[in-house]
Amino acid sequence: MSTRTPARRVLSSCLATRPRPKRRPRVCLQVTSGVRWNSVKQQPGSDFVHFPGAVHSKFTTTLNFTSPSEKNAMPTYRILDQSGQIVDKSREPLNLSDSEILKMYKDMLTVSILDPIMFQAQRQGRLSFYMVSAGEEGIAVGSAAALRKEDVIFAQYRETGVFQQRGFRLDEFMNQLFANRLDNGLGRNMPVHYGSKDLNIHTISSPLATQLPQAAGAAYALKMEHLQNPSEEPRVVCCYFGEGAASEGDFHAALNIAATRSCPVIFLCRNNGYAISTPTLEQYRGDGIASRGVGYGIDTIRVDGNDIFAVHEATARARKLATEGSMRPVLIEAMSYRVSHHSTSDDSSKYRELREVESWKRRDNPITRLRKYMEGKGLWNEELEKKEQETVKKAVLKAFNAAEREKRPALRNLFDGVYEEMTEELDSQIQELAGIIEKYPNEYDVGDFEGGREGLFKEKR
Repeated sequence: MSTRTPARRVLSSCLATRPRPKRRPRVCLQVTSGVRWNSVKQQPGSDFVHFPGAVHSKFTTTLNFTSPSEKNAMPTYRILDQSGQIVDKSREPLNLSDSEILKMYKDMLTVSILDPIMFQAQRQGRLSFYMVSAGEEGIAVGSAAALRKEDVIFAQYRETGVFQQRGFRLDEFMNQLFANRLDNGLGRNMPVHYGSKDLNIHTISSPLATQLPQAAGAAYALKMEHLQNPSEEPRVVCCYFGEGAASEGDFHAALNIAATRSCPVIFLCRNNGYAISTPTLEQYRGDGIASRGVGYGIDTIRVDGNDIFAVHEATARARKLATEGSMRPVLIEAMSYRVSHHSTSDDSSKYRELREVESWKRRDNPITRLRKYMEGKGLWNEELEKKEQETVKKAVLKAFNAAEREKRPALRNLFDGVYEEMTEELDSQIQELAGIIEKYPNEYDVGDFEGGREGLFKEKR
């Protein structure tokens, strides 16, 4: 019988076989933008701090605490004003063709028509849950249009416009919402929790902010992939979240690891004013979410989320920054207003006045703003608007009716997908369930499920 050498002894013996390195002067290591550099220890008479944790901080003899009130709020970048006019007439022309602008508008319009139909369907008991994107369509569509199809996306739950822009079909939306047999997730997730492997969009999950550290990790994997294949076009991760999610610990962990590992990830925050019923003034005291990006050493910008051109341009620039050199993360805070209730489980009239919501609807929203711009350029008019709305509504209702009539996924999907091969325990549970259904057919009517009772024994599709 062989004996094991203790781990500590093995490590010692391995180290003993290596030549000992020559002694070198002690240095302090600091990582900046992914590049390690050496800073000599504090020199006599220096005016600046050279501690590892605070480099380039000048010494002072004045005892003064920095107060947030002394700093100006970070500016908000915009291109279009509320009237659909370009603010800076001297700026370069938009890097968007008329066809691209028209697609962005039609994508936002589709989401704005889809949302109220599905909201009412939930109120009628035909859906269990729904969330609308009213007022935030420009953030989703504008940012997605600036990314490449190969880029990876982690969404929260108000990114219907991202899916629409990437080519998620209406029937795919409906199949997921009704959790029928054609649903990619086979009915295992809540409504609005879309996902698409073909479109490089990870499936949405309900726990708040979990997608943030996942996105940082995925971005690091893309970075390693590019280092191994430098001839291939680098990819980025774009991670969406609301300002409420930024109160979670996962937000801070994600930004820190992305910054210290120089991960090519765009963190895109939708600051819509409310985390369910909690207004921003009760969520934080700092300068929004953008100031936190700067605190983590991340390039940051704040944009007008109701200006789809500003969102698109900022995201395009962020993607360029993220893929340059040794790569790095970027934070975008898109300012908007959540016109709708948080979800069908929420009644926002309990915590905000209706006139506040109506004021935002009349005063400013991304669809109206872009439409005014397009009308000024002769790209759109009332006749085209009416025709497009009718076309989209018919397509939505057609997909709605088809998905609602489909059967639910086979009962075997309750057990599949956990292990590569079905375990004995799961097999016995399937047999037990089949016996109960057979014994009590009136109490367990499974006719709406694909294959009925026999669907328990069919292999997953």
